[in-house]
Order: sequence, then structure tokens, then C-alpha cells
Amino acid sequence: MVDYILLEKYAKDKSVLFVEDDKDIIKETSELLELIFPKVDVAFDGEEAIEKYKEYYKSTNSYYDVVISDIKMPNKDGIELTREIYDINKEQLLIILSAHSESNYLLELVNIGISHFITKPLNYDSFVHVLYTKLKELYEKSNKDENISSTILKINDNLSWNKETKQLLKDGKSIKLTKKEILLIEVLLKYSEKTHTIEELLTILWSEDEEKNPNISNLKNIISRLRKKVPELDLENVYGFGYRINLK
Repeated sequence: MVDYILLEKYAKDKSVLFVEDDKDIIKETSELLELIFPKVDVAFDGEEAIEKYKEYYKSTNSYYDVVISDIKMPNKDGIELTREIYDINKEQLLIILSAHSESNYLLELVNIGISHFITKPLNYDSFVHVLYTKLKELYEKSNKDENISSTILKINDNLSWNKETKQLLKDGKSIKLTKKEILLIEVLLKYSEKTHTIEELLTILWSEDEEKNPNISNLKNIISRLRKKVPELDLENVYGFGYRINLK
């Protein structure tokens, strides 16, 4: 069952290229697609579709989220179009519209990598259900990727910081650090655009050391060790104020 509120959520920023040579099907189906997607482009055959596919990437620096294509079309059919699109973008979500009489094409499309078929004539409830299912998968994958990228902060080409495990990674491998070195990096990276004052850093790093009365030399020792351990880490001393880590 399709949850139309979720369907709207999944499709709100998605684009679709619809490829079909039958004008009646184009009219009916594109009207339905426009109710779901904010961006709908239509092509009348595979040749026009591949040009629009390339042009869309040039103008947006991204591919269509979904391509829906008929099989039998003039100039370039759905099989040729599928091959060309996969040559450009193997990850493309591509849905094929297939009449029962075109079953001899399906094995070839499966061998190419197509696994999403909708039979013609279209049952619009089934059509929307397939779109809902595939858009949900895209949404969940996107959120998973975002969660991963939000956990790992890239510092420069070699270094990154795992916010969850509190590890400094060089080329993906963890660098062994002391507790205070970890705490210092964590503080400096939390607001990387900010320069942290010496007083602030002393308070945070030694907040649990009740008996110790730290001074700037204690902080400088930690920073000196870090610079020797990780020379790629750009620890900047903002003269007379404090320290920051520069991201590149």
C-alpha cells in the first residue's frame, strides 16, 4: 500500500526522464509523473533521451534520479538506451516499460542489469507502487550515505576525524593518541571555523584534573607532541589569542 505523504517526501527533490514514443501514453503518464516529481523531462525516442541525459548532467552536475523508458522506439530502442546510460552511470535507477509481446527482450535487459519492469498497458496503481518502492530505496540509501559522511569529517587529503569513535585517521588508519590529544582535536574540530582561546582550551582539557593547575606550557607540550606525531595536521597558533585546526 502506498503512503502518499511518504511518497511526496521521497520524491520532493527528485527528477525523472520519461522516454516513450506513444503520444497518448506520454500525455497520461507525464501528467501523473508531474503530480509526483518536481522535475519531469520527456523524450520521444532513445536518441533524444540520451542527448537529454547528457545535457541534464552538464547543466546540473548530477544525473536524473529515475529514468523510465519504453523498449520499442524509433531511432534508438530501450535496450540501446539502457546500455548507453549504464556506460555513463552504472548506478542509474532505470525502469523499463514492457508490453507482454516484448517478452523476448526481457532476458537481454536482465543480462544488462535491469531488474525493474512495469508491464503495459499501465496499471497506474501498480505503477505508483513501483515508484514508491524505488524512491523509498533511494531515500534510505541517501540518508545512510549522509549519516556516514556526517560521522567522518575530512581534515585534508590524508587525514580525517571519526566523530563517533573519536579517532584521527591517516589514509583510513587510526593514529594512536593520548586522552588529552584526542580531547584537544575534538574541541578544535567541533567548531573548526573558530579560534579557541588558550584559557578555554586549558579549562576543557584539564577539567577533570582537580589537583593540577595547568598553564600554557602544558598546552604547548601537547600541541608540540601532536605536531611531531601528525605533521600533516595544520595546527595554527593565532598569535596572542589561541589555536585552531585548518581544514583543506
